[in-house]
Amino acid sequence: MISNLSLAIFTCALLIILIFIGWSLKNERKRPLLHKLYLALVLAYVSWVIPLMCMRLVAPSNTGMMFFLDCMTAPGGSLCSPIYLCIAVTFVEGHERMQKWMKWMFLLPFINILVTWTNPLHHLQYVKFSVVRSEIVFGPYVLISGAINYCFLIAAVVYMIRFVLKNKSALYWKQCILFTLSGLCPLAISAYATFSGKEVPITATPLSFMVTLVLNGIAIYMLHMLDITPIATRHILDAISDGYLVLSDSGLVLSYNKSFGTLIANEYGIVENRHLGDCVKREDGSQKTVVYNMLTAIESSRQDGTLISYEQAITFERAGKVKKNYFVVDVSPLEVNGQIAGFAVLFKDITQLRESMQKLQDSRQRMMEQERLAFLGQMIGGLAHNLKTPIMSISGCIVAAENLVEECEDSLADPQVTEEDFREIYGEIRDWFAKVKESTAYMSDIITAIKGQAANINTDEKSTFTIEEMLKRSMLLMRHELLNSGCRMKLIFDQSKEISLQGDINNLIQVVDNLLSNAIYAQKQVGGGEIEIEISYDTEKLHIAVKDSGPGISPSIKDKLFKTMVTSKGTMGTGLGLYISSAVVKGKFNGNMWVQDRQGGGCIFGISIPLELVRIRPAVSRNEDSRR
Repeated sequence: MISNLSLAIFTCALLIILIFIGWSLKNERKRPLLHKLYLALVLAYVSWVIPLMCMRLVAPSNTGMMFFLDCMTAPGGSLCSPIYLCIAVTFVEGHERMQKWMKWMFLLPFINILVTWTNPLHHLQYVKFSVVRSEIVFGPYVLISGAINYCFLIAAVVYMIRFVLKNKSALYWKQCILFTLSGLCPLAISAYATFSGKEVPITATPLSFMVTLVLNGIAIYMLHMLDITPIATRHILDAISDGYLVLSDSGLVLSYNKSFGTLIANEYGIVENRHLGDCVKREDGSQKTVVYNMLTAIESSRQDGTLISYEQAITFERAGKVKKNYFVVDVSPLEVNGQIAGFAVLFKDITQLRESMQKLQDSRQRMMEQERLAFLGQMIGGLAHNLKTPIMSISGCIVAAENLVEECEDSLADPQVTEEDFREIYGEIRDWFAKVKESTAYMSDIITAIKGQAANINTDEKSTFTIEEMLKRSMLLMRHELLNSGCRMKLIFDQSKEISLQGDINNLIQVVDNLLSNAIYAQKQVGGGEIEIEISYDTEKLHIAVKDSGPGISPSIKDKLFKTMVTSKGTMGTGLGLYISSAVVKGKFNGNMWVQDRQGGGCIFGISIPLELVRIRPAVSRNEDSRR
């Protein structure tokens, strides 16, 4: 019979279960499979216990009612063991849906229920039923149903222990203890009741399953150990990294995945249940920089309590070939209740990314070289015209000087030619030589400008140059194109200030000339005219604006400028110019390019450069500069 103590325990358990069911139904709308199975275990237990408690209200002599209540306990008693096994399988495999083969396990409890309810027809469960344990004569099916329940309980415990031994992680040992105890308790009580030969209360097995409910409930809903979280965590770490390592707060290696083992652990002697620092010996420290870097980052993460990231190159030898891979390593502190309980080290392979970035950079450099060569090709025609004029001037000056020299020689024996006449001839010769110097200086400026633009774009010749010098070279290079298009240049800037920049002057000349070339193309469509270059600055940036009065740019193209290779010139343009210019301004001067409509028609293309690279001071007159 049921004792008062057992009745009190069952009553308290039912009250707690009712509160839990109400809380679960209220707070869990989308339950994971593991929570559904636990709720099914709770309901099966309730359907098992309530008939037992009702037996207390029935007189022992009422054998028929007692048999009926005993049959009522059959569903709950038969379902608890297979549900417990399903919980173990769901946790280990990480299932989100009930597997088909798991559903077949519930066929055996259904047979148990059917055999129990139809016992008077075949007496397989009870040959003789009685409320007195010693007077009961069990049928042959009792051994079968008992063996099945034992198999379910043993399989669940073995399934979990096998999983823990396979993973060898301290985290799973804690899970194993809870899970094993929750299964061993009813298993031990059932075995004692079956094989001891002693009379055991009918409430013994239900009370032992109460331990199962409590331990699994605490683990699932309070400690979150026996849910899908560990499995999901491993899947997430595998997905976001190419290898991970979990350490305790003392540096003990707790766990790592297969990728980390193949890439790093096997190569550098890292094993579980061993401190990471012990994996490096002093004598071979030069060969273990990967481990030393990890130890250094872990110590920094411990002191700062923050994520530490660094890049690590690792060399492998596979099939006789040496290969170098690059990884980004993230060391994250794991905190529990505000205290660091361990560290997670994630390795992300960026080798392919580096190679792709290098290819992209090489492609960009080739495009920039192609654009530079195209720009130089456009200047060839202007170069011939620009050099032809000073060369012809020099030639004319030399002929005039030769004529004066001959005149001097012929006049040496002429008494009518005075000293003053000779001095006048010498003066004219000096004038012609001055014109030669002026022409050669102009040619030198042209050659210097061309030479600077023909230099390789990969060179980074940083120096200090003035805006005036940059504009002078730019106008020299664009002079022929301006003359042929009927355009003229107007400079707008504060001449009382000298503005100088730090960087490669040829890079900025290329960008400005590209803007001037675009402005000339736009201005030609309205019959030529004035193109303005305005130099201004504010508290943050220096601005160089090129303004034209052309037809403007459509909004659809304007939105794509500087981002993709688009052009409004049709077959006359490639779209490379502004794209490359934007890259040069951003990469070489840390600035940006912009465009806006000009009031009255036309466009304004601008370059903005941070004042950190700019120096502004009062202009020095040429006389003062020459005295210095």
